Amino acid sequence: MSDAIGVAILGLGNVGSEVARIIESSASDLAARIGAPLEIRGIGVRRVADGRGVPVDLLTDDIEALVARDDVDIVVELMGPVEPARRGILGALNAGKSVVTANKALLAQSAGELAEAAEKARVDLYFEAAVAGAIPVIRPLTQSLAGDSVIRVSGIVNGTTNYILSAMDNTGAGYDTALAEAGELGYAEADPTADVEGYDAAAKAAILASIAFHTKVSADDVYREGITKLSTDDFDSARALQCTIKLLSICERLTDSEGHQRVSARVYPALVPLTHPLASVNGAFNAVFVEAEAAGELMFYGQGAGGAPTASAVLGDLVMAARNRVQGGRGPGRRGTPSCPSRRSVSSRRATTCGCGWQTSPACSPLWPPNSPSVRSASPPCGRRVRSTRRARGWWCSRTRQPTPRFRKLLPLLPILMWYWA
Repeated sequence: MSDAIGVAILGLGNVGSEVARIIESSASDLAARIGAPLEIRGIGVRRVADGRGVPVDLLTDDIEALVARDDVDIVVELMGPVEPARRGILGALNAGKSVVTANKALLAQSAGELAEAAEKARVDLYFEAAVAGAIPVIRPLTQSLAGDSVIRVSGIVNGTTNYILSAMDNTGAGYDTALAEAGELGYAEADPTADVEGYDAAAKAAILASIAFHTKVSADDVYREGITKLSTDDFDSARALQCTIKLLSICERLTDSEGHQRVSARVYPALVPLTHPLASVNGAFNAVFVEAEAAGELMFYGQGAGGAPTASAVLGDLVMAARNRVQGGRGPGRRGTPSCPSRRSVSSRRATTCGCGWQTSPACSPLWPPNSPSVRSASPPCGRRVRSTRRARGWWCSRTRQPTPRFRKLLPLLPILMWYWA
């Protein structure tokens, strides 16, 4: 068996603590799979203190010195914010260390810079845990589908918002009530802005678009719309159309009339027909739906957040990087020039709603109607003209042959009006 592989962990939160625990508790199994034992050389934290579940002599607040140590071969970055994580990762890559990270915000902003540094140093940069937790998505896109052409990647990649929307749909709870319940169960942070306003999903969409379409997409290129303006009326309208509402991250390759290709990436609450596989993804679970020319439709489903699920993805990357170290090589990097320029896929107009309550994002249709890339070429299921307002207008939907939510609110007053007119 080869000499031990030195590992430095940056961050000791829920995921970092779980990674350290698994490395110690499964040491013999990991050594057999890798061909060499893993040894934690140090753990970078913001404040050194005892009682954190690991020997205090492993803790250090000098991140730069830790990643530069000669006995460290792989750096696992789980700190969270863009800085100082970016400096730590670049320092590790420039020093010839392979890096495993779950930092979606950093990757959405600086993936190209980090990939170039890894390519220059001839080391590995893995980030499976950055999107959808334990669900294997990045590796299938980069390796399993490397010979195929991906058309579209759409999915539910934020467990907090999916739990809130599932509660609003299944129990009829309002947004505030569902958010409070998510907070009590630990699904929502004390400040849920990044989740409910779509920032978290937009960062993941940027990563998926960059990987799937071999181009550079940042979080700023992704159109973003959160769920804070949704109400129970929206779910009533969706239910009448045999749909549900999900916060979708959609990345797709579009071709204009002149044959030029562009990449569209957006995040917004979308109508999803109940017959679509994504409609059955409830609670805090995530799912990613991939459409490729040869492989067809593929769906990846599982737990997208939490210490243990995310640690599972991190350990998978760590084992891959360690195997490459033992064998004296490196895994497949992100090679090739961008094939499709990205563009901000929508304008700043408000969402549009028909009289029947059918709502779309400004320039991107939901999954209804199928295969419709833009609202400019789409029409509501009832065939009515789309108005630029969130509130449903009109009294009757010609498609569903049911009263609109606006009319249903007045139904209790109908006997009084009939008595008055009589």
